[in-house]
Amino acid sequence: MCTMLIEKTNVQGSGKGSKGWFKFSQANVSFDHPTHLHMDYSINIDFIQEVEENNKRIAIELTPESAKKLIETISKSLKKGSDMGLKI
Repeated sequence: MCTMLIEKTNVQGSGKGSKGWFKFSQANVSFDHPTHLHMDYSINIDFIQEVEENNKRIAIELTPESAKKLIETISKSLKKGSDMGLKI
């Protein structure tokens, strides 16, 4: 059964697609059926730049456990930077 669970947020970042680097401004995060990963449910992240008809997208599918590890790793990296006095 499709969960239809999706969260959207505005972000600032860059990603590399098949035609090189591009900026993206939105991240869509869902917990639903993956397209490529062979499992029932995954965390799916789409980094999107919608500019007129030139829509660009990077899609990521993670196991729930991998998504949790990624969250922990990002949090650790941000904390280390903050502990060094860097602006976070």
